[in-house]
Amino acid sequence: MNSDVASRQRFWLVFLLFLHTVNTYMDRVCISAAKGAMQKDISGLDDQMMGYVFGIFAIGYALFQIPAGWFSDRAGPRMALTIVVIIWSIFTAMTGAVFTAISLLAVRFLFGMGEAGAYPGATRALYSWLPAKERGLGQGIFHSGARIGAAASLVVMPWLVGLIGWRMTFVANAAIGLVWGAVWWFWYRDDPSKHSGVNQQEVELIRAGIAEEAATESKLPYIQVVTSANVLLAMFQYAASNITFFISITWLRPYLVKTWGEEYGYLSALPLLCGAVALWVSGYAVTHLHRRGMPVMSRRLPATIGYAMGAIGLILCTQTADSNSVWIFIASFSLATFGVEMTLSPSWAFCMDIGGSRSGAVSAAMNMVGNLGAAVSAVAFPYFVANVTIPMVAETPGTANSFFVFAAVMNVLALIAWQFMNPRRELKEVSPAAMKTRLAFFVALIALVITVLVYVNFLMPKG
Repeated sequence: MNSDVASRQRFWLVFLLFLHTVNTYMDRVCISAAKGAMQKDISGLDDQMMGYVFGIFAIGYALFQIPAGWFSDRAGPRMALTIVVIIWSIFTAMTGAVFTAISLLAVRFLFGMGEAGAYPGATRALYSWLPAKERGLGQGIFHSGARIGAAASLVVMPWLVGLIGWRMTFVANAAIGLVWGAVWWFWYRDDPSKHSGVNQQEVELIRAGIAEEAATESKLPYIQVVTSANVLLAMFQYAASNITFFISITWLRPYLVKTWGEEYGYLSALPLLCGAVALWVSGYAVTHLHRRGMPVMSRRLPATIGYAMGAIGLILCTQTADSNSVWIFIASFSLATFGVEMTLSPSWAFCMDIGGSRSGAVSAAMNMVGNLGAAVSAVAFPYFVANVTIPMVAETPGTANSFFVFAAVMNVLALIAWQFMNPRRELKEVSPAAMKTRLAFFVALIALVITVLVYVNFLMPKG
């Protein structure tokens, strides 16, 4: 190995974590692809119960975000991600072994609980191996695996179910996860200096890059950090982005079919692919700006541009309801999705900047509240379509124009929030009374997220 040139093992880490996110979405999409076959074999698994099965994953996933993030920070990403992947792979395999609807509910809750650590653990691993100037691109590549994995699984999983049956499909997905977990355990090290493939030059590059941001890492209690203005704004803007994004994986296809016809349902995959491209573009922009000596703008500017594009795309969507061409709508919504996906890399890099050695738990808090945005999206879209009118935009119910205006407003508010987010802002210690107030607020926020998710997945009238 050339002793004068830094090795590039950190890039292999990013690739391995990219495969990690592909794996998470393969396991999530698998049950959707197997739905029909499962309902034939499992007694009592009607559409309503299947909805509960889908929903209980979201409850377990949100509920265990912060505990899983805390565990990743304390145990280290090597052990934490190995355990996390083993747990969710076991419950993926057990999904193929259930014979009753109730046991399926229990297994999928535990599956969601296990997968809760996937993103916080990976973010903590990236913090330890990537200098601050490379975090944006690393996060962009990492998160793009979810979009690519979801799109590919929509094709691969139905084929696999038809080839080997739904039960063995879950076993095959579990096997892939266990292989990844084994590779992770034997390849990754919490300290890159202990990795045999990392030379001293790369170690020094990583340490110097982390040290650049070391002054921003707070040693104050976690509750104070996670209820600081920086993190609260990060939570809000991440929820706002999910309000737009989750339409692409929930209501978009039914809306296309209802408005333009069944033959156009396949176009719902295009915004997802645009989102994957956006993650790479944004990640490159974050990295490029940081290397040019703009640590704050490297996070703020790509996010600001992204939310502006999201709002513009959504407003353009309101002009397409009466159009005979579905392509104009798809182009407009793809622009909106591209925009909000541009905000992911700066958002997660921001959590790494301010969380430091606690980036797993800080990013988990943001991701937990992001689930609130996803739940609001699921409730708001059909309600706005059926009930909400806006002069000159949605004169009568029946179109999604009113929702698009609502989502555009949320994107503008998120854009404004980013103008007040600064990863280099120093935190000051607060009084015990203020700490108790912050703790009560944070507990109330967690309760709100769980309540909304329970309502959306179990109590909200379906129709």
